[in-house]
Amino acid sequence: MLPELDTAAALADRVAALTATADGDEGAIKVTVASSGLLTGLTLDDRVRRMPGAELAAEILRVMYRAQASLVDRVAEAVAETVGADSDTGRAVLDGYARRFPAGAGGPAEPVMPAPPFPTFTSKPSLPHQSPGVGFESGRDSRAR
Repeated sequence: MLPELDTAAALADRVAALTATADGDEGAIKVTVASSGLLTGLTLDDRVRRMPGAELAAEILRVMYRAQASLVDRVAEAVAETVGADSDTGRAVLDGYARRFPAGAGGPAEPVMPAPPFPTFTSKPSLPHQSPGVGFESGRDSRAR
């Protein structure tokens, strides 16, 4: 096997095994994420019982995003120790993690194109003597097919 492939395989193995953990400001919430950024551990202290539900949910997400952002530093260490940060492979891996888990963003990146609002439809009679919403097809003559 070529030396480049050996170091790239070593990097892939190290990155796959990485985890990152972050604590909330008061230490009541602890979140662990895998190298993919997925949540693998959540520890809640009894102090969270005093938090309203919406506040607790927001704090858990904030701590999770902090743990995900710390993955970039952990990956950077693995890159430097295997393929080197100046190699094409190292730059590609670091760039991918930096884009997926931006530091200080406080949340996931905004979508490129936000979804348009869902259209609403109203039932209107097709003939003046019909009342809206009456009948199987809301006033339309089913024989017209």
